[in-house]
Amino acid sequence: MEISEMREWERISAHSHILGLGLDENYRALRKADGMIGQIEAREAAGIIVKMIKEGKFAGNAILIAGPPGSGKTALAIGIAKELGEDVPFVHIAGSEIYSSEVKKTEFLTQTLRKAIGVRIHEMRNIYEGKVESLSVEYMQHPYNPYQKIPATATITLKTKNEKKKLKMDQSFAMQLLQQGIEEGDIIQIDADSGRVVKIGISKDAVEEKSYDLSSEKIMDIPDGSVLKEKEFVYTLTLNDLDMMQSRSGMDLASLLFGASERKEISEDVRRRVDEQVKRLVEDGRAELIPGVLFIDECSMLDIETYAFLNKAMEQELSPIIIFATNRGITTVRGTDIKSPFGMPLDLLDRLLVITTKKYDAEDMKEIIMTRAKKEGIKIEKDAMEYLVEIGQKASLRYAIQLLAPAWELANKEEIKREHIERVYKLFADVKRSVNYLRKMEEEMIYD
Repeated sequence: MEISEMREWERISAHSHILGLGLDENYRALRKADGMIGQIEAREAAGIIVKMIKEGKFAGNAILIAGPPGSGKTALAIGIAKELGEDVPFVHIAGSEIYSSEVKKTEFLTQTLRKAIGVRIHEMRNIYEGKVESLSVEYMQHPYNPYQKIPATATITLKTKNEKKKLKMDQSFAMQLLQQGIEEGDIIQIDADSGRVVKIGISKDAVEEKSYDLSSEKIMDIPDGSVLKEKEFVYTLTLNDLDMMQSRSGMDLASLLFGASERKEISEDVRRRVDEQVKRLVEDGRAELIPGVLFIDECSMLDIETYAFLNKAMEQELSPIIIFATNRGITTVRGTDIKSPFGMPLDLLDRLLVITTKKYDAEDMKEIIMTRAKKEGIKIEKDAMEYLVEIGQKASLRYAIQLLAPAWELANKEEIKREHIERVYKLFADVKRSVNYLRKMEEEMIYD
């Protein structure tokens, strides 16, 4: 039996075909677009939410996506994330993840909420930028090893289309030049404020001169303007990233002597300092806040304490948009004896905008299975597809999609026929048939 190596990027996840919500310019849902099929009303509702988030009019609010299993709740949340773009933080957790033995529930939730709030920082820095025209490094005797020499200083000439400048550097710069393997023809940036040297590519002239057919370095034109210039750098971090950086900067003596372990909990003082720092940056026009999205799947797993914490968190000045998702009906709120719709406290439920999803009809189910099969490179004949849709309506869409891969294996990775679907349907039981099996085998099975 031949075993082929699987590369990580060849793996296809359950929602890798979702590219957005499939809306037109008027936020009307197209029946089939961006990997989304059906659920017209739910997608249009989500589109309005996306528009409000982009305009900054939905901060501190929350949404509940409710519907039966396999009705596209997670796909809808991923579609919202795709529509918001890469810069907007999107954090996806399951309700069961908060029950960790390492940190308190409130600490886990606080960190998660702050991961969903981005800060886009604009920074002006003095940068020396250009092509390395010449480079010479002077060496000195190592102070502790007479047989070794180390770099002492370096002299470099940088050239742009308009200017040429000679710079003399100290030991730290010389070390960086050698460590990065910088040589003549490379294009580099030197941060005059932080003392950092970065190799950003190689010039076209150097590539032609060295007769390279291929180069792993980025091939670039020689920069314009002067060698020393003021340049704007834009980078996006989350509040939790800033919390971690601030927390690690303040280490106690024991940590320095015996090694610093990563802190699992962050103090409120650290967070307060970070918030004040971010507010100053925003007021000075050097940063902007990006309220992101926290998606909590299986929210019926949350208990009354967690709901109370999230209810309060939604009222705070810095709060992301929270999306809950559940497939539960009227059920007990965890940690109480109270029965409530979706297993959520009524005071929180009253504050949510509820988007409902419905079970897919036969036509939508067929389109979804075909999209999934195309994504996985599976061919399936018409009769087999009709039978698979029939199974999906009797059992569930998820079960029908899960039968694709084993049926394809039975077909020797050629076109799937009805007989292949019938065979895997017989071999792999769905939920309803599993329950019937348990009832029949009740006396022989082990129960608590």
